[in-house]
Amino acid sequence: MQSINEADHMVVADIEQAAQKLASARDAIETVIFGQRAVIDLTLNTIISGGHGLLVGLPGLAKTKLVATIGRVLGLEDKRVQFTPDLLPSDIIGSEVLEETELGKRQFRFIKGPVFAQLLMADEINRASPRTQSALLQAMQEKHVTVAGQRHDLPRPFHVLATQNPIEQEGTYPLPEAQLDRFLMEIIVPYPDLDAERRMLFATTGVEEALPRQVMSSVELEKLQRLVRLIPVGDQVVEAILRLVRLARPGADAPDYVQQGIAWGPGPRAAQALMLGVRARCLIDGRLSPSIDDVIALANPVLRHRMALTFAARADGQTLDGMIERLCSQLG
Repeated sequence: MQSINEADHMVVADIEQAAQKLASARDAIETVIFGQRAVIDLTLNTIISGGHGLLVGLPGLAKTKLVATIGRVLGLEDKRVQFTPDLLPSDIIGSEVLEETELGKRQFRFIKGPVFAQLLMADEINRASPRTQSALLQAMQEKHVTVAGQRHDLPRPFHVLATQNPIEQEGTYPLPEAQLDRFLMEIIVPYPDLDAERRMLFATTGVEEALPRQVMSSVELEKLQRLVRLIPVGDQVVEAILRLVRLARPGADAPDYVQQGIAWGPGPRAAQALMLGVRARCLIDGRLSPSIDDVIALANPVLRHRMALTFAARADGQTLDGMIERLCSQLG
């Protein structure tokens, strides 16, 4: 039987190896995706936390290419669904067809949809109707789908990286709150800076485009996901997570600006997402345990899509990012 010290040394060694592997993955992604280090890190964080990510940004910012690149680098079998207003739930999860056997017997056969992949790219998810958007709910949460009363398990690992255009654009539908809560993080994709756009211009308009190399396999990724859950979290960090999430909920104990400005706040799933996220963040950095700074750094992507401003707060020009920043200032 291993001693506690031996087990600790093994975890430390595993963390160091994982950090090197994740640094290689980041470098491989950056050979194709330029000037988006923060977006890449948050997306990797989401994947090694075992969650799903929502990439929000204007068209043409390489959101789709980022997802395809991550699938290749992490060795995941990936499939893509272009969400459109006429997309049906069966187009995602699959359907049963009636077939006739050689003996003349008729029977139903289930044909799997694109959701049966290790990495599903849900492109422009908010262009489909709410009915179709909700078809992903069971798959994202339960890791299986049910068709005609039969359960069909999804591959492991299973992740959804959805891209979303700003809801102000034509032809978009807001995502249901229940589905938004299934995404571990909402990741804002900004415009690249000048140097990155210059590099992108030369890299994408030549004769050949660079292809990222595969850095790990899906088996290695699952090992990293298990390692994330072994990273210890100090009491101060746990208390900071709980304090932040509970302060963001309107109620008798909430600050006045929350009661007046927040229509509804994050549920317990937000605290779970923060707990996994801060562990994954310190693993990416090669650190042995997370700090309160990690909680503050991940507060926006974890909480933003799990909260809503009141009408009065929106009319007053307040934003969720500003509200979350104000809440973080109380963590000390």
